[in-house]
Amino acid sequence: MTQPGPPQPDPHPQPTPRGVRGGQPVTPPVDRPVVGSYPTYEGAQRAVDFLSDSKFPVERTAIIGSDLKMVETVLGRLTRGRAALAGAGSAAWFGLLIGLLMSLFVDGIGNVLLLMLSALLYGALFGALFGFAGHAFTGGRRDFASRSQIVASRYDVVAEPDVAEDAKNMLIKLGWREG
Repeated sequence: MTQPGPPQPDPHPQPTPRGVRGGQPVTPPVDRPVVGSYPTYEGAQRAVDFLSDSKFPVERTAIIGSDLKMVETVLGRLTRGRAALAGAGSAAWFGLLIGLLMSLFVDGIGNVLLLMLSALLYGALFGALFGFAGHAFTGGRRDFASRSQIVASRYDVVAEPDVAEDAKNMLIKLGWREG
């Protein structure tokens, strides 16, 4: 008869399921109590930073934006010339990177500089051509440059239920104010 030995580790361990920390279920962020509400993301971020500085377990908090909207800010008119210039600028950096990588295989500082300069110029040239052509092929359907961002009308700092009251009290007691 053989004696049972020490328990062997499971050869096929199961990953920890989502929503579980240390064997305990974790409340999804949207169902957590609100400990503070702020009109800007920066305000909510500063509140969490304040909690962190106060040694609060911020890994048990989240920032939730509500009433989301997409805002597209028009930066200006986009002409074929501006499209070519933008293409030249971004491709010049790529050309410089390629030149830098190729310079590892070239002897002499003069050859390295010549290689990097020509890679930069070729990148800018081809980028300008592609930028110009890309804008020309749109047929004038989008003759403006813009930047898009998602913004919320309110940002709530939430915490897991068992620490939410502590977080709220900490923000109040230690005199944290947004601003």
